[in-house]
Amino acid sequence: MNAEVAAIQAKSECFNMRVIGHHDLNGHGDGMQLVKHGKYIYLAHLGTSPMALSILDVADPSVPQLITQMAHADNTHAHKVQIVGDILIQNQERPYFDKSVPDSVPNEAGIKVYSIENPTQPREIGYLKLPGKGVRRMWFSDGKYAHVGAYLPGIHERAYLIADISNPTSPKEAGRWWIPGTKEGEATPADWTPFAGEHFYVHGAIPHGDRAYVALVDAGMAIIDISDISKPKAISHIDWSPPFGGYAHTTLPLPNRKLVVAVDESVKYDCKEGEKRVWIIDVREERNPVIVSTCPVPQGDFCSRGLRFGPHNVHENRPGSFISENIIFVTYYNAGLRVFDIRNQYRPEEVGYFIPPAPDGQKAPMFNDVYVDTDGLIYVTDRVKGGLYVLEYTGPKIV
Repeated sequence: MNAEVAAIQAKSECFNMRVIGHHDLNGHGDGMQLVKHGKYIYLAHLGTSPMALSILDVADPSVPQLITQMAHADNTHAHKVQIVGDILIQNQERPYFDKSVPDSVPNEAGIKVYSIENPTQPREIGYLKLPGKGVRRMWFSDGKYAHVGAYLPGIHERAYLIADISNPTSPKEAGRWWIPGTKEGEATPADWTPFAGEHFYVHGAIPHGDRAYVALVDAGMAIIDISDISKPKAISHIDWSPPFGGYAHTTLPLPNRKLVVAVDESVKYDCKEGEKRVWIIDVREERNPVIVSTCPVPQGDFCSRGLRFGPHNVHENRPGSFISENIIFVTYYNAGLRVFDIRNQYRPEEVGYFIPPAPDGQKAPMFNDVYVDTDGLIYVTDRVKGGLYVLEYTGPKIV
């Protein structure tokens, strides 16, 4: 363990976890979504720094080596990254966090497609360009379809877009679904009517077979039939906001157990928002999904530590990564990374956590996204300045 990592470990709060590696991304530490492919970590950036993508060699995970950094386009962030084979895709979106830029200033919007035949030098080969604000979270695992949240013409809130990437030089729309009432001229059904101050739009989608599980921010989760990709249709939806705080970020299916893990995102500082939770949803009867439990909320003075306290995302069981339906890894912003044993879906238990010291010049850590490799090593990004952390779970083995 080098001196920097030893210092992080010494100042961390942890249970059944330890840090084994760290990289500050050359001062561009605004880390967002990340995936591991071969011996490389591909790490997208929030966009508060000039960067869109960093590529690190983690053949020795205790000493990550930064190989490549790519800048984002003007007034655009590319904070998501997905890889299948030699194809890498990144979103293009107008930054939601920069209100100082006038609407008249253009931005890139859509999905950029890169070849990574040379794994450290992505080469743009295709672009599904969209009008408007652009694309948010993405899922791409079969080499053919990307499932994304996107702004689309004629729909005034973010919708669910299925993009055909099978010809990566010419990506195209394959299907779309939108929340009822968000299409221009369409009446809003009573069961899709927001409460005051709520926002109903698609954040992201994770498919399994001919179903997609779609996170809908303050509208909860929808189960969508995608057996006909060109005509997705809703089977059901479940909404827990209010009384809870909403902002459903990720809805991860655990198909063998007929469960879904739904993660609400904290979006405001100092707990000035409704209560955000990690929910376990029973989808045995997909026409009537039911919440059966919630993961324990970290106990402590997190609301007073600064920045955000609450969940953000969960390790998503991507093909080629560590896959488990019994243990889940959740980034919890200033409460670090939390590990939950959900073998008893009615009573999840916390079995590990890791909270690093705040990076220099940052009030608190902001653990943001997480990827767990097949060897069990855990790669986590900090949203503000902290960069990349490599962690190890040291508790009882759960598969």
